[in-house]
Amino acid sequence: MSTTTALPDTLDVSQTPAVPLSRLIRVELRKMYDTRAGLWLLAIIGIVTTLAIVLFGVFAKDADKTFSNFSGFAATPQGFLLPVMAILLITQEWGQRTAMVTFTLEPHRSRILTAKVAAALVIGLGAYVLAMVVALLSALVLGGSGAFDDFSSLDLGTFGMLQILGILQGLGFGLVLLNSAAAIVLYFALPTIFGIIGGIWPAFADKAAWFDLGTAQTPLFDGAESLTGQEWTQLGVTAVIWVGIPLAVGTWRMLRAELK
Repeated sequence: MSTTTALPDTLDVSQTPAVPLSRLIRVELRKMYDTRAGLWLLAIIGIVTTLAIVLFGVFAKDADKTFSNFSGFAATPQGFLLPVMAILLITQEWGQRTAMVTFTLEPHRSRILTAKVAAALVIGLGAYVLAMVVALLSALVLGGSGAFDDFSSLDLGTFGMLQILGILQGLGFGLVLLNSAAAIVLYFALPTIFGIIGGIWPAFADKAAWFDLGTAQTPLFDGAESLTGQEWTQLGVTAVIWVGIPLAVGTWRMLRAELK
């Protein structure tokens, strides 16, 4: 005679609400300042941005001490550091082998990726606001009577666009390679390689604005209002090559990468 064994009760999680995206974004932001490397990087972004603007105010000619120049002078250090921040935000899961934990707690990888992109843009916004505040104070204290004569809201938008492109490019490189060292080295090595090729091959230099993002961005530093239709087209084409394609390929790879 056999007895029927009742199946154990199973936990029904079908009605369990998903983790709010806002909480995932806060987690990704916390990852940046909870680690020693991330905390130091954020501190360096703030310190170097402030120091660059103040030093410009101390040593520049009085005629050059305008709000636009103060704010524009912050573009160089932030242009180097914000993409590194974006790369680390992506690759830290894979370099520290915590991706399995992350994607177990939140199985939908696309939501994790969305949170990382949002966190990177939030940090970029914070750096942008810091640069604008320090530039404003420097213009008020160190600038002359005409410090705001060349002020243009379009220039502020241009500065923000440059920062966003840099952050998105860093995210793309991090997603494609999923390795901090390789992504950072490649991000900084490619402009150098293009510069060397352009220096020894004039035909390449003449067409560089169509496939080199750095070259296409150069006219923006002279003011967005001075860009021609062709220069805007070149910027769009290079942005697709160096930002859009890496993001698309990297997203595909992250969503399908094997967890180890």
